[in-house]
Amino acid sequence: MSDSTGKLLAGRTALITGAGRGLGRAFAETLATLGANVGIHGMREEGPAEYGEGTTLTETARQIGETHGVKSVRVLADLTQSDQVERIVSEVTQALGPIDILVHNAGGDIAAKGGKPNPNDAVMIKEEDVRSVLDRNLLSTIFICQHVSRQMMERKTGRIVTISSIAAFKGNANSAIYSTAKAAVVEYTRCLAAQLRPYDVTVNSLAPGDTRTGRFLGTREVDQSRMVESGTLERIGLVDEVARVVEFFAGPLGQFVTGQVLRVDGGSQIWAS
Repeated sequence: MSDSTGKLLAGRTALITGAGRGLGRAFAETLATLGANVGIHGMREEGPAEYGEGTTLTETARQIGETHGVKSVRVLADLTQSDQVERIVSEVTQALGPIDILVHNAGGDIAAKGGKPNPNDAVMIKEEDVRSVLDRNLLSTIFICQHVSRQMMERKTGRIVTISSIAAFKGNANSAIYSTAKAAVVEYTRCLAAQLRPYDVTVNSLAPGDTRTGRFLGTREVDQSRMVESGTLERIGLVDEVARVVEFFAGPLGQFVTGQVLRVDGGSQIWAS
């Protein structure tokens, strides 16, 4: 899977959604380190600055490309709109070539008007926020996977990684709609994996636990005893610890792995998925 440069993903094209900051940017950096050309998607040009992790999406894409010696392109879209999804898939393909790897990271529990739905529970959450959380997580997953997988089916090759959450596997009184959306993402991932097996396309999901992104640290009180970086698994995960799992799913070690969900949470949940 590597070329004369020795990089595992040299010559491949990866599209990473929600890549302006946090885990999305780390996924893009990881794939670029391995030699992949990267499409850097965001919903807002100024998104990277919102939690102090950059300035603009354009600058983020430029930095990743220059740092790792790969081609990069920045694309803006609301992934809940199918026509916008189709447009950015076309833009990435035209700039970098057919998409070999999709990492769908965009989503989260940000409400329609910004900020977290409060309370984000099964009873009190407003209708507009229910629709927003479901759209941003489930609908966006369906739309981006539909458009990218059509390319992959034609070429009979590809890797798709959806980003779900450990919230999908446990009842949560205060994040019912988000947890429901992520559980649906997990099931969609498995269904898509079954459909794409004859085309040599793998589809898997990475389910992070608490991870010390700028947004995570900037939107809640954090137990400082969980901020240690070693010596215990009872801590908040490092961004790189989560991002390295994408290398497994996208690289040669993941060639015969599909329809799986891997929880990356230091064992905060230990039971069958």
